[in-house]
Amino acid sequence: MADGRLKAVAHDLEDEEEMDGEEEGETEGEELDLSLFTAWRTDPPPPPPPRRHVSLLYSRDWDEMDEVAATSRESNHKRARVFDSGESSQYTGIPSGDLSFSQYTDMNYLHNLPYDDVERQDEAGDGGIDMATHDLTDENVPDAENPNVGNVEQPQSELRMDLTDDLLYLIFSFLGQKDLCRAGASCKQWHAASSHEDFWRSLKFDNIQITLENFVSICLRYHQNVKELNLSGVPRADVLFMEAASCLSRLETLTLGKGHLSDAFFQELSELPALINLSICDSALGGGINEATIQHDRLRNLHIVKCRSHRIAVRCPQLLKLSMKRSSMSHVTLHSPQLRELDLSSCHKLSDAAIRAAAVACPKLTSLDTSFCSCVTDETLREISQACLSLSSLDASNCHNISFESVKLSMLVDLKLHSCEGITSASMAAIAQSRLLEALQLDNCSLLTSVSLDLPHLRKISLVHLRKFVELNLRSPVLQYIKVSRCSALQRINIISNSLQKLVLQKQESLVNLSLQCYSLVDVDLSDCESLTNSICDVFSKGGGCPMLRSLVLDNCESLSVVEIRSCSLVNLSLAGCRTMTSLKLSCPSLKKVNLDGCDHLEVANFSPVGLESLNLGICPKLDTVHIEAPIMTTLELKGCGVLSKASIKCPCLVSLDASFCRQFVDGSLSGTVVDCPLIEQLTLSSCLAIGDDGLYSLIRLDRLTLLDLSYTFLINLQPVFDSCSKLKVLKLSACKYLTDSSLDALYKQGALPSLLELDLSYSSIGQNAIIELLANCTNLVNVNLNGCTNLHELVCVSADAMSIDGNSGNKDAVMASWKSERLLEVLNCTGCPNIKKVVITSGANCLHLLKINLNLSTNLKEVDLACSNLSILNLSNCTSLEILKLDCPRLTNLQLPACTMLAEDELEGAISHCNLLESLNINSCNKMNLEDFERLRSACPSLKRIQGGSLGGI
Repeated sequence: MADGRLKAVAHDLEDEEEMDGEEEGETEGEELDLSLFTAWRTDPPPPPPPRRHVSLLYSRDWDEMDEVAATSRESNHKRARVFDSGESSQYTGIPSGDLSFSQYTDMNYLHNLPYDDVERQDEAGDGGIDMATHDLTDENVPDAENPNVGNVEQPQSELRMDLTDDLLYLIFSFLGQKDLCRAGASCKQWHAASSHEDFWRSLKFDNIQITLENFVSICLRYHQNVKELNLSGVPRADVLFMEAASCLSRLETLTLGKGHLSDAFFQELSELPALINLSICDSALGGGINEATIQHDRLRNLHIVKCRSHRIAVRCPQLLKLSMKRSSMSHVTLHSPQLRELDLSSCHKLSDAAIRAAAVACPKLTSLDTSFCSCVTDETLREISQACLSLSSLDASNCHNISFESVKLSMLVDLKLHSCEGITSASMAAIAQSRLLEALQLDNCSLLTSVSLDLPHLRKISLVHLRKFVELNLRSPVLQYIKVSRCSALQRINIISNSLQKLVLQKQESLVNLSLQCYSLVDVDLSDCESLTNSICDVFSKGGGCPMLRSLVLDNCESLSVVEIRSCSLVNLSLAGCRTMTSLKLSCPSLKKVNLDGCDHLEVANFSPVGLESLNLGICPKLDTVHIEAPIMTTLELKGCGVLSKASIKCPCLVSLDASFCRQFVDGSLSGTVVDCPLIEQLTLSSCLAIGDDGLYSLIRLDRLTLLDLSYTFLINLQPVFDSCSKLKVLKLSACKYLTDSSLDALYKQGALPSLLELDLSYSSIGQNAIIELLANCTNLVNVNLNGCTNLHELVCVSADAMSIDGNSGNKDAVMASWKSERLLEVLNCTGCPNIKKVVITSGANCLHLLKINLNLSTNLKEVDLACSNLSILNLSNCTSLEILKLDCPRLTNLQLPACTMLAEDELEGAISHCNLLESLNINSCNKMNLEDFERLRSACPSLKRIQGGSLGGI
């Protein structure tokens, strides 16, 4: 007995190694081994090997459990219990201790159970286990109630796998049949769960190698359940099927492909009483020159796709649908009087007579596809129309020999004549007799010149790439979709429909006349219709036949010169690229969006009234006159309208007006706009050179004005601004070169603009004294821009005590002011100040909120001495003359010093030693810095996280 057990254990271990090898080397074309699942052996299983930590213990032997199950269904199947010795959790992935029930429902947990670590039955001579005669005794498998029986040690903790049948069904529903076979060989409960009829109604063996024995065994086992079988790509599929055909009496769907199907196969096929669907793909049918006959009394759907045979005969009296697409045969015989759908597309070897005979033999045919059968003629279509009176769908695309002139199909609903070179305007008379026609496709019919159809049921029409197509006339109350594209000769279109909602006629270069009576039309796109004239506006205006129009696109319609549209429904209008348009008049109360990009020659624009919320006229260099009446408009951009001199803007809700570069925007236009737009908060008059004192004084009416941009103007006197804009928060005076020091006296001497937070004096001629006075006395300023100020030589902000010491020393060039009050300054920008040499800000200057200083490109700057408690960013990039750097900035985090070629390492080390929070330092192209200096800088400032050194490297 002991010797037998040792042999069984050795045999079991060999099986486990073989299974591991199969799982690792598993490929798509490997042979499917179902021996573990198709039979059960009679010998009892051996005890678990000593090296294993997990064993499955059953509460009763299986014979006894069958007896209990027969008398009481409450207990169902007894669950396996897993005993864990502590080490097993590390090996199997199962945590030691008690597990909750929800953890056993996790699919990942089940897959983590190593198959080799579970006690399995070794194979017998027949490769399986006989479930009917299998007997587990207490000598071989310990009893759950007496765990000390046998050679199994008492476990320290017990894990109960209480998987109900419903739960196993749910889990197994995610498995393929190959995995189900493996799972079913584990235990009786899993075998029963994996054998559920729902899992085996469809046998899918496509592209899998399976032995004849296994296939027949599976079919025998599940012959009561199998309704669908897929053997596509299986070698010798016909032999497998014929061997198992007798046990597939309930089979309804059969799929085969990529092989050879003999005459014997088709004879066997006719013996399947329940077969309804048959699909054969890419196969050779029959033997040699003989006829392949498919005969079945109940078959409903037959697909023979891409198959090869000399002759094919179909004798299926109940067949409803037949597809022989892309099949290669010279003759086909049909005996299917109930056939409704026939697909013979791309059957290039079929003659015209063969196609005619096949279709005529099916009097109840409703759908026929002969596309890419170039031999089909009008005579064939005529005979089909006479024999198949119910034909409603015809696809004759790429049939070059048909003209359709004498074909009458009164029941036709769907017609496709794509790429039929014989279709001409004369063909339309025959098509017009199909009064039930709903869909028509005439793409690539190169000889078609005109289409005139009055079809009451036409819903869809496609006209693409018709090179000689000139005129289109359509009348259909239910027309919903029309596609006209790449018809370069099309000149006239007339459409009458009550249902059409969208019309796209892009790139119709020759289109001149468009007439629409489409009362439901919402969206129209006529982009790149270069020949459209001004009369097109009448089509979309009130009374033009499109009362519901909401979106109109006329982009790049370069023949339009005067556009005048009156519509109560229009919401979106695009005229981008209409370069010849000189006049625009829109009376559209619902208009929300308009695009005028690229309208370079527009001279007059009238928007009255419109429902626009925002308007951007883009760059209209010739626009002279603008009239805008928009009750809800909030944003208006007129920048780039260089010759605009007459502007009437009546927008009571306007908040932002940008008139940048409107050089002829005069005081009168500004005064009138201010009266009609009292809610303006942001006003940009940059480069408005014609604005004077009168226009600025009129700003007193704007109680909410907070931003005023007067950059690039010739202003000298700012008193009108100080008197009129008391609530101003942002004042931009960039590049106002005629301003003097006295121009800003009211700011720092009289306390003008008490709410001012941001002041931009970049590239102005303001002197150093005025700048120092501003910084000293305008304590409310938060952001100050002094970029490119050539008159700024020194920026020294010190305490009153330091100022008196300087004064006693006789330094008369330095102009100091009192810095007693705390100031709100946060950002100071002095980029590109070519003459500044010294910047000093001491702690006594009370710049407690200063966060950022930018001195980039100040090439003559030599000394920087800062004591700012909250400064976080300092930019000294390209300050090539910088030699002295002193920093007492405990919150500085970012210091930029690239191209500071004169700054020595010792000077930098001393500067950053007081910056306890510095994280980023850039010393790229600093010639006096070496790679060895990096460590010294880190020692001086331990908080440094990144030093960027360019050619020196970075840490």
